[in-house]
Amino acid sequence: MNIIEATNVSKSYGKYKALENINLNVEKGSVFALLGPNGAGKTTFVKSLLGLVKLKSGDLKLNGKDVKDKTSREGIAYLPEKFSFYSYYTVRNCVSFFGQMNGLEGKELQERIDRAIEIVGIEEIADKKLNTISKGQLQRTGFATLLVGKNSLLILDEPFSGLDPLGIIEIKKLMHRLASDEGMTIFINSHILSEMEKICDSFAILNKGKLAAIGKKDELLQGTSLEDYFEKTIVGNV
Repeated sequence: MNIIEATNVSKSYGKYKALENINLNVEKGSVFALLGPNGAGKTTFVKSLLGLVKLKSGDLKLNGKDVKDKTSREGIAYLPEKFSFYSYYTVRNCVSFFGQMNGLEGKELQERIDRAIEIVGIEEIADKKLNTISKGQLQRTGFATLLVGKNSLLILDEPFSGLDPLGIIEIKKLMHRLASDEGMTIFINSHILSEMEKICDSFAILNKGKLAAIGKKDELLQGTSLEDYFEKTIVGNV
């Protein structure tokens, strides 16, 4: 079953075509990567999913509902490229805030805060202020804010941005755990092809607003690297 369905999706800004007849499906429980060079249309597509951009034409659905229906985004969580929050909040305060925004309170809120903090492995820094923790720890805190709610789809924009190699490894392991153990669907917008090759089940490549490739990773790559495949695809569609 598909959690995201895009049919002939198009979006223009004046004469500029940001998206042109995009057909794209994301299966529930998968790790899906949206790839493409700068200006390919990735951000516009993500904003369309979040209801921040009105499409020119086509149909875009989340959980079988048109994205124009606000209820389509129930159970959907988004982590921007640069997660930030009030620096004087502790990690626990921050996760609690997002839990309350999800309508949680009392015992259930506290239990889900503890569970989210445990899943991402930040118990030791739970009572530290956000301005005292590392970039990797802050990114993990961002993941915890997604997990405190009852979400089934995580939309991540450049989740490795600004992380050192150890931070990338930590976040990558976390994604694997969320997909395999928690059964979540993860939709990633990223430029880091080497890491996407290790993480994703399927991917799509956008170029100049058009869909250049889409499918299962193993079926598309057939032994080549994602970097080589990406380069050939983009060059072939220039």
